[in-house]
Amino acid sequence: MNYRLAMATLAGALVASLSHAQGVVKGDPAKAQPTITQVCAVCHGTDGNSLTPVNPSLAGQHPEYTLKQLTNFKAQGGKPAERINAVMAGMVANLSADDMSNLAAYFASQKPKPRAARDPELAKIGQAIYRGGIMAKGVAACASCHSPNGAGMPTQFPRLSGQYAEYTEAQLNAFRAGERANDPNRMMRAIAAKLSDREIKALAEYMAGLR
Repeated sequence: MNYRLAMATLAGALVASLSHAQGVVKGDPAKAQPTITQVCAVCHGTDGNSLTPVNPSLAGQHPEYTLKQLTNFKAQGGKPAERINAVMAGMVANLSADDMSNLAAYFASQKPKPRAARDPELAKIGQAIYRGGIMAKGVAACASCHSPNGAGMPTQFPRLSGQYAEYTEAQLNAFRAGERANDPNRMMRAIAAKLSDREIKALAEYMAGLR
């Protein structure tokens, strides 16, 4: 089996294994408005387009993914949160399941603002990895799961296009270090562990300009 076929097979298996993990979100965007204004807007913008690279832009993100992250930030049933972030833990502490579904639906309904890569040389390296993977390291093409234009796959893989490069880089580093561990089947941790600092930075730079 050649490399590209092997990577395509792997990606297909991952999709199949995750396809049942998340259901369709049925939230009411209108009901999220008070929470957006009082809680979310200061960091993520009223329309989900963050004004600072430390906070992710959520506009246009698949609601299933946003709901999963909100749920993972919250400690429940005496169990610790699956995704550790002191700020977000405080934000979600008093949100109900319906509140989080409404927020996910609201952000999904917002229009993301496009970004552009700032370092052409770095973006070129990232493009090669995103589209073709790294054969020598057994890294599959990111496009296999997140789609060629970074739009992701609803209910399975998040939208990456237009995200701040700094935020994407931070998350890949967190996956690599094991500091973020809410990825199904350890998929992102396994991938990030094979990437160098420069490869992570290049991917983040390239993905910022996807559209």
